[in-house]
Amino acid sequence: MVNMVKKIDGAKGPVVRAARVNDLWLTEEQTENMRLSLRVTRTLCRKKTPYQDLLIVETPEYGRALVLDGAIQLTERDEFCYSEMMAHVPLAAHPNPRRVLIVGGGDGAILREVLRHSEVESCTLIDIDQEVIQASKEHLPNVGRELENPRADVRCIDALEYIRVTDDRFDVAIVDSTDPVDFAAGLFQAPFYSELKKILNPNGMMTELTESPFADTALMRQAVAEMRKVFPVVRVYWGAVPTYPSGMWTYGAASLGPDPAVPLREVQGSCYYSGELHRAAFALPPFLRELIEP
Repeated sequence: MVNMVKKIDGAKGPVVRAARVNDLWLTEEQTENMRLSLRVTRTLCRKKTPYQDLLIVETPEYGRALVLDGAIQLTERDEFCYSEMMAHVPLAAHPNPRRVLIVGGGDGAILREVLRHSEVESCTLIDIDQEVIQASKEHLPNVGRELENPRADVRCIDALEYIRVTDDRFDVAIVDSTDPVDFAAGLFQAPFYSELKKILNPNGMMTELTESPFADTALMRQAVAEMRKVFPVVRVYWGAVPTYPSGMWTYGAASLGPDPAVPLREVQGSCYYSGELHRAAFALPPFLRELIEP
């Protein structure tokens, strides 16, 4: 990349000499017609795991970024926007969230937020990829700092199989999956929600990312429609996540009783979430409300 020019003394014409600088960029193809690029100053981890391509890089704009199969999963600068809304909405709305399940989320960001709730006695995290967990511990210490907490039960197994066969029961389930391809494709369909419903206690509640209403309209609508086939109460809420496609992100909240839109307790020390924002997040813009209408 040319970033400056210099005149050569004594030259007859406007001769210039270019100074070249190595310039490395990470580019995520968010849709066929939209990309996000971040300048990279250092590559911290890059490997092919048994399940996906794993990359962690340092960026000047958003700090360290975790990338799986070319898709940005989180950055240090804005991950709290997502992890707080995934964790605190169901935990603040549930009357007594003692046992929590996280499907995916091997980076540990949502686990960190879950364990801030003193009511939570144990949190089981199921992520199929051990390499993601280890990389987060090593390269994303603020994100993965609670992965060895005594209240955390971290298991590297197939979440779909675990849910089918486990005798464990949970008050809240949080589904933090990667994009719906390959081993994660079944996590947005009614059979999965039916299996998940079986392991929830009475008044159980679940949340799941439902993507962008601009970049992933069809998937968002499908996920919400599939939840409605299984759960008596289904609500959609939204928030900002700058590095996710379009910056506007939606979440599906399904319940066997309590209204996910009504917080029952305060959460202290958060950076994005608040009780006021909790209520406001369920006030959908008219265009979004129309998109998800049955």
